[in-house]
Amino acid sequence: MTPSDTKHLTYIENFSYNLPDEHIAKYPLDQRDKSKLLIWDKGKITENQFSNISNFLSENSLLVCNNTRVIHARIVFYKTTGARIELFCLEPIEPSDYALSLSAKGGCEWKCMVGNLKKWKQGALVQTINFSDKEIKFSAELIEIVENTHRIKFSWNDKSISFSEILMQIGELPIPPYLHRKTEEKDKQTYQTVYSKIEGSVAAPTAGLHFTPEVFQQLKAKNIRVEELTLHVGAGTFQPVKSETVEQHTMHSETFVVHIDSLKAILKNLGNIVAVGTTSVRTLESLYYIGRKPLQENQVFFKVNQWEPYEEAETEISVAQSLQNIIDFLEKTNQTELHGETQILIKPGFQFRLVNRMITNFHQPQSTLLLLVSAFVDGKWKEIYDYALANNFRFLSYGDSSLLVKA
Repeated sequence: MTPSDTKHLTYIENFSYNLPDEHIAKYPLDQRDKSKLLIWDKGKITENQFSNISNFLSENSLLVCNNTRVIHARIVFYKTTGARIELFCLEPIEPSDYALSLSAKGGCEWKCMVGNLKKWKQGALVQTINFSDKEIKFSAELIEIVENTHRIKFSWNDKSISFSEILMQIGELPIPPYLHRKTEEKDKQTYQTVYSKIEGSVAAPTAGLHFTPEVFQQLKAKNIRVEELTLHVGAGTFQPVKSETVEQHTMHSETFVVHIDSLKAILKNLGNIVAVGTTSVRTLESLYYIGRKPLQENQVFFKVNQWEPYEEAETEISVAQSLQNIIDFLEKTNQTELHGETQILIKPGFQFRLVNRMITNFHQPQSTLLLLVSAFVDGKWKEIYDYALANNFRFLSYGDSSLLVKA
């Protein structure tokens, strides 16, 4: 699809609102689940506390969470001249698999953003890292420019040390730019969900930051099952839509993994799916478009393109059939996980096929996340956000939460 193919253009100026700085939460609450909870249920707004979220979910619901873990993606080097060069690791290139790249020993290549590039004219950046009783030399070499980012080759002289260990030792956790502050020691815990497991994100799936073990106990007591998937959140999640229309915007891509057992649980619980965060929504809704196409026997990776949901399919199938197609394919090819990448852009007019309820924070004006929320609540986002602003809800990553029930 191209903008000229679009019947109904979506103007991004219609998704603006005034967000005063005092409404942006610069720090999290001391207790995660004490955040405020706005409930939007088919047009009716009420408020409560997140610790009581189980009271607003029906028994036998299936809660789907994103278990990605934020990596210490910012690396700082200093040249002999004193110039500070900052590398922001975005995604792996070689090896391209997140797990393999983070566990790489001796070297790997990543797509990075480079701060103060003009001071890095030539040669490798080098620094010494202390690991208990030994020192290693860690270097970064600029290989090429890749779509306004840079291909960086990292190498180090000790093959007993993984790239993940290096990031933990010298990297910095990348908190959102709109917090306008440096990362603090406490952020290393508070900017991770309590169920984060799989390293790879450069931003947290923030809807999950409100959950605590106590909340999960209450969900279990109500027979609400929890399944996990993994979508590694990219830096593109913070990028506002800068074009006049959404149809002119190029959506960022993010990789995901869904286990076959989770797919079976999702299939079994269709009609009762609660997605924790926009990342879980994007992953879940992407599944339909994978399963409705013929699956090639030698395929191990699948991609959903930006405009795929808005294109007419050769044959329309049910959600259940689509999920069953994926499950059958994985079993036939002896795979236990579905690996893919989604560029899906959810905007007003999108047809939600899997998600019935969504837990999400309050998002930036003119963001793709706000577009997704608007699509979910049939365009009623403004009344929700007006209420939140008028009633002192805290906004953005460390802010309060909402439970949205599909109309």
